[in-house]
Amino acid sequence: MKGLIRYRLLVACLLGSMAANAQQLPKVASTSFRKDTLRITNYGAVAGGVELNTKAINAAIAACSKRGGGVVVIPEGLWATGPIVLQSNVNLHLQRNALLQFTADFDQYPLIKANWEGVEQMRNQSPISADNATNIAITGYGIIDGNGDAWRMVKKDKLTSSQWKRLVAGGGVLSIDEKTWYPTGKSRKGAQEKNPGFIQPDRNAEYYNSVKDFLRPNLLVFTGCKRILLEGITFQNSPAWCLHPLMCEDVTIRNIYVKNPWYAQNGDGIDLESCSRVQLDNSTFDVGDDGICIKSGRDEAGRKRGMPSQYIYINNCTVYHAHGGFVVGSEMSGGAKHIYVNNCTFIGTDIGLRFKTTRGRGGIVEHIYVNNVNMKDIVGEAILFDMYYAAVDPIPLTGEKREKPTVVTYPVTEATPQFQHFDIQNVVCDGAAKAIFVRGLPEMSIKDIRIKNTIIKANAGIDITAAENIDISNINLIIPAGNPVSHIVDSKNVKIERLQYPANVPALVKVSGALTKGIQLVKTDASKAQQVVIFEEGATTASFTQQ
Repeated sequence: MKGLIRYRLLVACLLGSMAANAQQLPKVASTSFRKDTLRITNYGAVAGGVELNTKAINAAIAACSKRGGGVVVIPEGLWATGPIVLQSNVNLHLQRNALLQFTADFDQYPLIKANWEGVEQMRNQSPISADNATNIAITGYGIIDGNGDAWRMVKKDKLTSSQWKRLVAGGGVLSIDEKTWYPTGKSRKGAQEKNPGFIQPDRNAEYYNSVKDFLRPNLLVFTGCKRILLEGITFQNSPAWCLHPLMCEDVTIRNIYVKNPWYAQNGDGIDLESCSRVQLDNSTFDVGDDGICIKSGRDEAGRKRGMPSQYIYINNCTVYHAHGGFVVGSEMSGGAKHIYVNNCTFIGTDIGLRFKTTRGRGGIVEHIYVNNVNMKDIVGEAILFDMYYAAVDPIPLTGEKREKPTVVTYPVTEATPQFQHFDIQNVVCDGAAKAIFVRGLPEMSIKDIRIKNTIIKANAGIDITAAENIDISNINLIIPAGNPVSHIVDSKNVKIERLQYPANVPALVKVSGALTKGIQLVKTDASKAQQVVIFEEGATTASFTQQ
């Protein structure tokens, strides 16, 4: 309890100018269950991994809920099953050494109307789901395995030569260019279609069945639920996203381990989508896509839903392999606000703090507070804001070429996304390709970003384009001496204060673009640099001041 009080006080301090206090932050309501206990063996469940226990487990859950709730126990052992549906007032409890193994028989997963990447689509039913349930939990010490290897396509470039040979020899089909493996022909057919899961008048059951194996389910989807607890469990090997609370309220997640292979396409750890009041503590993620991710719907559908993700508290979490450690987007069309990330560690992720969106999304991401994050061996950027997200892996695969986006100004509409009011403090990163990358749109700058008290060892320094009101203070950049420390393009009111840098860099600031103005270098000893500033591509001396 004392730790929670200290955490709320720290969050209150991060609010700064908002003059908030701990009592003003909405609390996350807790679950509470009757002590009544039902064992799945009393409903005919048999361990051993041979017999499917789908009916027995669901019967135990239904009976428990009907009698007013309680605990459904999965004992020690390996329990094979098809999809499980959690019901109100039920705590599904896995005892130590219990392994809940979902079947690789795709016929056990019916096609249903669901939600994928922020849009209503046809998908296979998730292994674990709940709809509009209240007071539900999955707790204990066991492992829940989604059998994702049976569902996932795999890119050749993500495996070693021997791994690829074993995979191909085991069955499945290859893409025409033989660079991607699919588990079935239906899976490959779905990959060749445009938006195969979209619900359209010209598509019938026969069509969806022809691409069924491509429409991979998320391991756990709770939709419209209230008062949720996930505690102690290992969730692993998901066909797609691992944990997906959607439009839920009062979610508590603590002491869980989420694990997917690093090559897992769409293998996110947790995606909190349009959720309010979430506490995520003391958990570990090692996955194939984004680790901890905040979403709120995609494009027009997300804006129409109009449900931001808000009041989310993330504390003491570790992310190993992932595309991003902590991520917002790219499906954030309903907005995201009042999110607090504290005391987290990212090791080996492609990007550390990753905020991504693109034209068409709309939505506002604002009031994001990050404090005390340690990173090591980040493959790309330690801190990234990017409004040109292109739905590709953040780090190009071997031989993959990517062109910079063409800069074109579009009219501002409801489909124009916005990033504003971020406060990032006390970040330490030992190794990254780039320290800080900020790239807004010419018609919509990224605004009001404060980065303070950071130490970043990287191959390159700061890169800012189309941004406004950026304040970077007390930053120590440990970078090679061959490049300018910072490059600022078509941006306004950027202040870099108390900059520490290696000796003999060619310049502290490179200023580009005729639109750039109000660039300040403050309280920084420039004597170690070859020169203070370089102007190019239309930038003038009036755009820069040194204090």
